[in-house]
Amino acid sequence: MSCCCSCPYHRYLFYDMATLCVDSRPSLRKTGFLFLKASIILVLLFHLAQTTRLYSEEDLVVILTSSTIKQSLLNSSTAWLVQFYSSWCGHCIQYSPTWKALARDVQDDLQIYLPVVLNNRSALDPLHNSIQDIKLWLSQNFLHLNEDWEQAIRIGVLDCAQENNFDICKDFGVHFYPTFRYFKAHNPAFDVGQTNRGADRELQTVRQLMVNFLQNHTKQDWPASCPALEPSSSENILSLIGQKSDQYTAIIVENEDSYIGREVILDLMTYQGLTVKRALSSDKRLIEKLGINSFPSAYLLHPNGTHDILDVQKRLRFFFSSFLKLLPGVHRKQNGSGAAQEPLIKGPQDPGISEAWKDFEKSKVYMADLESGLHYLLRVELATHQTLVGEELKTFKVFVTVVAKLFPGRHSVVKLLETLLEWLISLPLEKIPYDAILDLVNNKMRISGMFLSNQLQWVGCQGSRVGLRGYPCSLWTLFHVLTVQAARQPDALANTGLEENPKAVLQTMRMYIVSFFGCQECGKHFEEMAAESLSQVKSLDQAVLWLWRKHNQVNGRLAGTMSEDPHFPKTQWPSPDLCPTCHEEQDGIHVWNEDKVLAFLKQHYGAANISPKHLHSSYPKPPAADRALKPNQEMLGHPESKPIEPIPGKTVAPESSVLPANHAKQSRVEGAGQAGIGAHNDIRPGVSFLGLGFSNLDMSLCVVLYAFSCVFLMFMFFFFRVRSKRWKVRYNRPYV
Repeated sequence: MSCCCSCPYHRYLFYDMATLCVDSRPSLRKTGFLFLKASIILVLLFHLAQTTRLYSEEDLVVILTSSTIKQSLLNSSTAWLVQFYSSWCGHCIQYSPTWKALARDVQDDLQIYLPVVLNNRSALDPLHNSIQDIKLWLSQNFLHLNEDWEQAIRIGVLDCAQENNFDICKDFGVHFYPTFRYFKAHNPAFDVGQTNRGADRELQTVRQLMVNFLQNHTKQDWPASCPALEPSSSENILSLIGQKSDQYTAIIVENEDSYIGREVILDLMTYQGLTVKRALSSDKRLIEKLGINSFPSAYLLHPNGTHDILDVQKRLRFFFSSFLKLLPGVHRKQNGSGAAQEPLIKGPQDPGISEAWKDFEKSKVYMADLESGLHYLLRVELATHQTLVGEELKTFKVFVTVVAKLFPGRHSVVKLLETLLEWLISLPLEKIPYDAILDLVNNKMRISGMFLSNQLQWVGCQGSRVGLRGYPCSLWTLFHVLTVQAARQPDALANTGLEENPKAVLQTMRMYIVSFFGCQECGKHFEEMAAESLSQVKSLDQAVLWLWRKHNQVNGRLAGTMSEDPHFPKTQWPSPDLCPTCHEEQDGIHVWNEDKVLAFLKQHYGAANISPKHLHSSYPKPPAADRALKPNQEMLGHPESKPIEPIPGKTVAPESSVLPANHAKQSRVEGAGQAGIGAHNDIRPGVSFLGLGFSNLDMSLCVVLYAFSCVFLMFMFFFFRVRSKRWKVRYNRPYV
């Protein structure tokens, strides 16, 4: 094809397209270029659509095909909402993030099609980084449709651009893309579904249409697992007031056009220990009886017969659902079976392994969790490596450096970490046996004021039964604390080679988890998350937020699995009751206020919010008692050890003032002989001599060296004495 015009502006030639000669007039030239750009984009989209899919198995949407769609819809126990789309359709591409957000929080799902020259992709790196930022924003600001809704209505997609799907799309009468079809549950015959023809296809609108569609079911075709969504009568609700029950009953009172009550009912559908009902504000008798004057509101009937209005910070669906999920005894049904869960631990069940339940505040971080995590890390998890060499040794040195500089713990623990760091730095060895590290951690040298309890003492990280939470919880908590300490004390890592790196703590966590963390599959997942977006962290505050986002991402992935503690469900954190200002809602979609989240994280994981409750003594028992320990007691600690109790009537001094590491250093210089914060008068294996903290071994060596030097000096004295006398006799010349 050739161009027959001779205008000087014609510089482009396209095959398989109409050739366009752009006139020299500006208006025509601009129109021509716009037409060319639009044509290029359409061709690229059509070409790439043949090999690229908008949805994958990673999304919580059911990918239907011509061979599966009919059998999936026929006699289904749930209703269906199916999107018939075409992967070359520009609007379908733009709408895919919203559709994925309807099924789950968006992660690695935003796909943007770009023309790429083979073997020359480096020019697209800046644009690729921008796309990663967009994906990260989408994943944090789209509230996903609760996965629990799947038992009532499922979300599916079918790509009509795939050749093997051409005929099935014709059978369903799909002419335009995207087309949304609703299919009722328990449908015994083939049905093309009910088309949603609304112009507004935003997430909130589609979610409300799903609720309406569910309510259009009759009693005969109602989804088996879907609870009733109709409002309850005042007679039904008032008959429950004052009655004892084996579960909570929550009543959402709302206006007739509100969807919050029905959405909360669906959110809690797979939870046991709670029944959710809804009532209308037009029911005057009920409103007067309950004393409610603003809507929507929630009224809670307790199992013991008491009842009151829920004090929710914001009257939004997310706040109501989150509050109800966190009620004691309310937890997710395991595998949908509704089987009874084991009760909370109320007392020791195996001496030396589990202990009585400890009361704690979820608004606090507990030093007992942090120290127990360090104990398990150094004495148990590290013990699987007989020798540290190469990258493992390098990783361990970096880990000890970061923890020793940033850990806001007791002086005895900080001193142990600093001593371990100095020892590692002073040894120019290519490999170090683990036993040598263990001897130092166990303080075999009996250095005064250096001690890490070998007692597993979970408080905020305790699980409802053995094997849940515990060490993984404490490891997350430890690194949250370290990222906050690094942000609060930018100079803490000075002269370590890490002071200029805002990702120092995160990279240390990444290296440690890959090299040492016992759960290999967990390490792979964390490595994937780090490889995806860790490079985007440019400041210490961003490091704090990055770890928070990834922790929530892990919680979302593990929610409802066997590793979840039913009494401590994995939810998006912080919950509304901990930080109401962290949560906002825009157009019915939950979003995080990250400025408020950052402020909350710095306060929650700051040194001032770390509680010393349930901590054990800083000093071990005498050596004779230690030698008598059995192996399992040596690992888990002394069962008879007693926690430190605060002195009544005084501000707690011993071990309760949890200071940063730099404060610990200063105290050891200024306060001679102090082994910790407000030292106890316990019998210690070391002797504080002249305030310098010499141990028994140090003093013994001094005595031996002193005695040896005295013997040596006496020997030399007599040697030269005898030698001088012999010299005088030999050279003596008496005078005549």
